[in-house]
Amino acid sequence: MQNLRILVVDDEVRMREEIGEYLRKRSYEVQTAPDPGEATRLLQHYDFDIAIVDIKLPGISGLELLKIIREAHAQVEVIMISGHGDMQSVIEAMRLGAIDFFQKPFRLIELNQALQRTRRFIEISQQLRQTRSTLNLLSSQFRQHNGSAMIGSSEAIQKVTSLMEKVASTDHTSVLITGESGTGKELVAMGIHLLSSRKNNLFHSVNCSAVTESLFESEFFGHKKGAFTGATEDRQGWFEVASGGTLFLDEIGDLPLGQQAKLLRALEERKIRRVGGHHEISVDVRVIAASNQPLEEMVSEKKFRADLFHRMSTFVIHLPPLRERAEDIGPIANHFTALYARSMNKNIAGISPTALQMLKQYPFPGNIRELRNMIERAVILCDGHYLETTHLAINATPQFPAQATETPEETSLDLDQVEKETILKALQRAGGNKTTAARLLNITWQTLDRRLQKHGLKF
Repeated sequence: MQNLRILVVDDEVRMREEIGEYLRKRSYEVQTAPDPGEATRLLQHYDFDIAIVDIKLPGISGLELLKIIREAHAQVEVIMISGHGDMQSVIEAMRLGAIDFFQKPFRLIELNQALQRTRRFIEISQQLRQTRSTLNLLSSQFRQHNGSAMIGSSEAIQKVTSLMEKVASTDHTSVLITGESGTGKELVAMGIHLLSSRKNNLFHSVNCSAVTESLFESEFFGHKKGAFTGATEDRQGWFEVASGGTLFLDEIGDLPLGQQAKLLRALEERKIRRVGGHHEISVDVRVIAASNQPLEEMVSEKKFRADLFHRMSTFVIHLPPLRERAEDIGPIANHFTALYARSMNKNIAGISPTALQMLKQYPFPGNIRELRNMIERAVILCDGHYLETTHLAINATPQFPAQATETPEETSLDLDQVEKETILKALQRAGGNKTTAARLLNITWQTLDRRLQKHGLKF
């Protein structure tokens, strides 16, 4: 979340300027107003996150201004301040929707801590709104596609859909989704969530490759105020935030072994303990994990814990690559064409037969993610009513062999060797830039770094 945007409303010049100066020094974006009239004008011209409002103001009271803010600017959280210590005003402010209350005189450091608490509340609220929006979008898709979260009619996708519906009817069963990058593993996880009894609660997605070992416990299990330097307040971890809903762990194979043991314990006991805390907290969360790596091989190589693998692989759903279900390319491409044409206000009716045939013959090493990006670019370029071959960024020579023409002896099936060569090709195409290469490979640069170390490659 970007720096908090704050409105300070107080008729006392000294108080108003003191609060404003203190907050600006801490990188907040601050506007000040001496009265409700100026405050209302600023609210109409700026998008604020929080308003700090004095109860006693000229004209109308701070409580009246609070009512106006809650009715006309519902996204703005309000912290009330007063020099009167009137408990009735405190009760009324909280009843009207104020998130916090301070009595003058107060310490500015305490106000800053309240702002950080409110920031966390806003972040969670935004996440809930986003989840509800996603719920509405995917729910409509489910109705449109007879309950399926996937677009396509291939036998492979029908099998995936059937498995999703079966496991969604259970409540706590862990699910492992496997498949290449870009095949739609998070969409399947979201689909399971929306088809389950947990659909009205939070679906929280975590990219495991981006979690540093030093912050693992704090991020997953939360921490208590003062547990470590910088822990200025109690904070919930992802297990608590998603309690009652679903926690999706993407690229779980990238978790270091030490973190895997802690994760396993939380899954087995359904209890967590915040960093610096002394009490266990029960959590009711369903965990769905995904990986594009061969976890069974990683277990045999001692790179992934066998007990965690067996715990997570209670129910496995494998997503086939797009090249193995070419009959679904047309419906998916048409779906993205309509989606992007609508968002860009373009009158595009569809994809020409020649362009559609070209798409069906392309192997899509980046799977659905690559197809989506390709269609988005094509819609941007298209000025007519149909996407043509000239709009599609497809190499004339496929990147994967079609039907094998080489003998088995000529074709390397060594997975490590294929991975190593693919990484080298990506780095060569990216001119040695690891960030660009990671983007080409549809992985994070941290994951790429670990793969480079695995193969003894230095860049």
